[in-house]
Amino acid sequence: MVEFAAVAGIAMVELGMVLTPGPNMIYLVSRSIAQGRRAGLISLAGVGAGFLVYLAAVTAGITAVFALVPALYLAIKLAGAAYLAYLAWQAFRPGGTSVFAPRPLDPAPARRLFGMGFLTSVINPKIAVLYISFLPQFVDPSQGHVAAQSLLLGSVQICVALTFNGLFVLTAGSISAFLATRPAWLRLQRRLTGGLLAFFAFRMATDRTPAPA
Repeated sequence: MVEFAAVAGIAMVELGMVLTPGPNMIYLVSRSIAQGRRAGLISLAGVGAGFLVYLAAVTAGITAVFALVPALYLAIKLAGAAYLAYLAWQAFRPGGTSVFAPRPLDPAPARRLFGMGFLTSVINPKIAVLYISFLPQFVDPSQGHVAAQSLLLGSVQICVALTFNGLFVLTAGSISAFLATRPAWLRLQRRLTGGLLAFFAFRMATDRTPAPA
């Protein structure tokens, strides 16, 4: 049985992650602006399929490997923290661009849109970090079957991610047009997302919670 605090916790972590720019958001927003909402939604379906790969892996007990090799678990967490810190620096640095800045993309058919969304999700370090480093912190072996808890918490992550990424897809064009004529809002958006990324990077780098067995 998963406690409500764990469900709420992973939902809040995922909300913070999905609101910060990463490969998935950049690809979905860029595709939506360049090719329209339909293309963005097809790409989002591919991203969701990529989430299922991580959900299957964590449910199958991949985190148990890290419990047996703590040094490997720590190395992956520190690498993830470094990646998030790099994204934060990209947001804060002078001349940094917003995720909603238009990027030229050639039109692509539905199959390729889905495939690119899937590939972007599977190789996204931010998603790997969430499943390998953050999600196990909300699993409590004393509450029952670890795999069942991982399945439920991972499903919560997917629901939150698809909901908010779907909103970004549907509103990307409007947000891009709004920010393009308001540089002060553009800077604020970059600083807020940079701050969130820096927070998660610090939390991950300083956390020493062991992986669940």
